[in-house]
Amino acid sequence: MHTGLTHTLDFDRDGKTSGHLSVPFSIDRSPYFQVKVPICHIRNGEGPSLLLMAGNHGDEYEGELSLAKLIRRLDPERIKGRVTILPMANAPAVMAAKRCSPLDGGNLNRAFPGDPLGTPTSRLANFLETELFPRHDVVFDIHSGGTSMEHLPTALVERNTDPDRHGRGVELMRALGMPYGFVADNGQASPTSMGAARRAGAIGVSGEFGGGGTATVDTMAITARAIDSLMVAIGVVEAPVLAPESKPSAPTRLLSLSRHSQCLYATRRGWFEPAVRLGDGVSAGQLAGWYHDLERLDCAEEALHLAESGIVLSRRLHTMCEAGDCLLQVAEPVEG
Repeated sequence: MHTGLTHTLDFDRDGKTSGHLSVPFSIDRSPYFQVKVPICHIRNGEGPSLLLMAGNHGDEYEGELSLAKLIRRLDPERIKGRVTILPMANAPAVMAAKRCSPLDGGNLNRAFPGDPLGTPTSRLANFLETELFPRHDVVFDIHSGGTSMEHLPTALVERNTDPDRHGRGVELMRALGMPYGFVADNGQASPTSMGAARRAGAIGVSGEFGGGGTATVDTMAITARAIDSLMVAIGVVEAPVLAPESKPSAPTRLLSLSRHSQCLYATRRGWFEPAVRLGDGVSAGQLAGWYHDLERLDCAEEALHLAESGIVLSRRLHTMCEAGDCLLQVAEPVEG
């Protein structure tokens, strides 16, 4: 199938190979330009196959840095089967420190299944779904809150109609060792990487590992532990690679985020002052924060209240907001 994308990797070759996915895209500065997306393929005989990817959104750094380290540290003799690593899936967005690609405005995690004759983001999405994802048993896509949000460390899988595959997905999600987890139900046509992985016949696992457009000691540690734990759980390595001294984690607590009423949105331009912290348990009707109008200093700040009870899952970090910006998300704990 023609995908409008080229590469020189031999996925059947043992050893460690680094290269690029190359997407032709003419720009003002360079008419025969190619978007270069780094990729590393490590294979040691037959066995399980795992695709690790980060930089789906360019300003989410925990996965990008962790997978860059893994490329340097993971040697073929340490694995059984195959590990493919995409540390900067949306490379133009990573280099621009943006959520979306500066070349075409594309949000890779809303672009699947893509188009082999479309924009660079669409071509990349098409290659991932039709060529790369089907070569792997498991796809692990690492996210965080990016520049504008802070997010509780939370794992995620998509609901699968096949009970066995669904059960395996939940098992692998729990194996990450994250404090919280979601079972999402976005449907067969979901434009996300997890929807694409399901359509490609792979088990998709994802998660949010921090936020704020930064990396901290804690978020890097939990990301490294999750990568190690997943590699061990599917059997591509026998022991941790990135964080061999990490401590066992508590069982994952499942959450549900399924209604717009679990989110608090801005309805006009203003400046948000929160009254709750990430991870707080909150009740319906509780004060969420205050909305200020710095253009009308004679107007008192507006008290904002939550519509639902639960745990504060994410919070907008930028104080200045426009109508439509999500200020808070509150997730509901579920049994199971």
